[in-house]
Amino acid sequence: MARLVYLGTPDVAVPPLEALVAAGHDVALVVTRPDARRRRRGANEASPVKQAARALGLPVTSDLAEATTVGADFGVVVAYGRIIPADVLGQVPMVNLHFSLLPRWRGAAPVERAILAGDTTTGVCLMAVEEGLDTGGVYRKVTTDIGPEATLEELRSRLVDLGSALLVEGLEQGWGGLGEPQPQVGEVTYAEKLQPGESELDWHLTAEEIARRVRLGRAFTTFRGQRLRILAARPGPASSSAAGEPTTDGPAGASSIPDGSPWSEGVLSGCRVGAGGGTWLELEVVQPEGKRPMPATEWRRGVRLDDGEHLGT
Repeated sequence: MARLVYLGTPDVAVPPLEALVAAGHDVALVVTRPDARRRRRGANEASPVKQAARALGLPVTSDLAEATTVGADFGVVVAYGRIIPADVLGQVPMVNLHFSLLPRWRGAAPVERAILAGDTTTGVCLMAVEEGLDTGGVYRKVTTDIGPEATLEELRSRLVDLGSALLVEGLEQGWGGLGEPQPQVGEVTYAEKLQPGESELDWHLTAEEIARRVRLGRAFTTFRGQRLRILAARPGPASSSAAGEPTTDGPAGASSIPDGSPWSEGVLSGCRVGAGGGTWLELEVVQPEGKRPMPATEWRRGVRLDDGEHLGT
């Protein structure tokens, strides 16, 4: 088996490292980002990859230059969080496990951006590392359906499992077994890191667009001046009424929009919320500020919700 260096930082980079060790590869060094404060009021903490490396008894450093000093045949990069400079790549060739079907969603948040864009398929690529951002040729890839209700956590976990298996299979014969990478083909899109403001729900978007944001796991709005997290929700169909009000037809047991009631984006009726384009969102699980997660029906009873109240205020 090969002697390699491993570069990674977050949770998603832990299973591939463990898979390489289990497959018998000699991981000469693990390189990760420096210790950092990962909680708002906490002290500096080691990255998940650093913690995993220690548990596996592997040497670990935050100095990338050390990757060139351990006699590695090549390097493996998984969500390291930094572009590898040319002088390092000139001494240690590297492959990268990237969680998208390149060239779609190059960059920091490919899984999140795939969900937000409404993509129906995604995958994992094992690619050559170049100095540019995810520009290298692809050695091999695997695809998977996203599914209309897949959450970020569920999809990411599935991709990590697929990617770990792809990595072990691709490196079974060492570097030489990879063959020649194929150039990326197709439209290039970039997966910029999500900004904090993108988690706050905009009720002018359609219910489908809002539901995608909920699936990322950080969505919130406000109600009566306090933050309300939306943990699970599903979109309703577009209105068929000329007035643009939601129809009264809906899922069994769901609260209906009363005929003739005022309707606009963000307006509540039962557990339904008006959204853009005459659509509505059915709230399923919410978490009021300072309280536990609860079914939306329980929250509604507790706040004595009046039809016509707004979210986002």
